[in-house]
Amino acid sequence: MTAEAGPASPPLTERQEARRRRILHASAQLASRGGFEAVQMREVAEAAGVALGTLYRYFPSKIHLLVATMQDQLQHMHGTLRKRPPAGTSAAERVADTLMRAFRAMQREPHLADAMVRALTFADRSVSPEVDTVSRLTTAIILDAMELDRPTPEQLSAVRVIEHTWHSALITWLSGRASIAQVKIDIETVCRLIDLTAEEPAG
Repeated sequence: MTAEAGPASPPLTERQEARRRRILHASAQLASRGGFEAVQMREVAEAAGVALGTLYRYFPSKIHLLVATMQDQLQHMHGTLRKRPPAGTSAAERVADTLMRAFRAMQREPHLADAMVRALTFADRSVSPEVDTVSRLTTAIILDAMELDRPTPEQLSAVRVIEHTWHSALITWLSGRASIAQVKIDIETVCRLIDLTAEEPAG
């Protein structure tokens, strides 16, 4: 799916791809143990077995690295969801189930979730390609759950609102301002927008 493709760049060799995966794994491991502050570029380089200069060639900053880590986590999640599709008879139910499964995955690794969400929040324009890739992946996951190949503009608008709500729910939960039960209610409520757009007359 095109949503999984990153910004246009020369394809990595097998060796480069293996090195990149080691870096992302090291980033995720450090973030899982200590959150955003624990991800220091020198420590990541050491854990991944690469030179610090090499790490910076792959990821110009810690923010780039953590946003790429989120992209990697979403790609893994997307693959899992395709093997075990969400439950629900309606598109709204399937999307809500998908996002709550994603949320529970974040819940199992709260320090990692916090690090990735903070990186997205701090990202400036230099990280736009990576942030856009995360957004496209999230959209692809939601559209897969909706079982839609050609969404209408109204449906895409609903998807964007759902993404904003999910991101906001993550932030409020991570900051201790929302319970898991509240997050579930908010996700289920916003997903009803899908039913509303489905009722729009075709064409």
